[in-house]
Amino acid sequence: MAVRKRSGLEESRKAITRRENNRFYKATMKTAIKNVLAETDEAKRDEMLKLAISRIDKAAKKNVIHKNNAANKKSKLVLRLRKLTESK
Repeated sequence: MAVRKRSGLEESRKAITRRENNRFYKATMKTAIKNVLAETDEAKRDEMLKLAISRIDKAAKKNVIHKNNAANKKSKLVLRLRKLTESK
């Protein structure tokens, strides 16, 4: 079976599409994290935390961020929330 070579233009178009997708997943992840940290109501914060963790996992699944980076982000987020609730 012969291997088809791709043109430079085709690769360029694919790179643009990938970059836009990666920016979308990374931006939604960052926004979700910021929303969790800005929320004052604990019940809403717990719901937003679940959403943020879901967004982080999705970015890792899509290889936008590394899986270890995702684990670190989730861990740091939970630790920050614990400190917030302990200080109150």
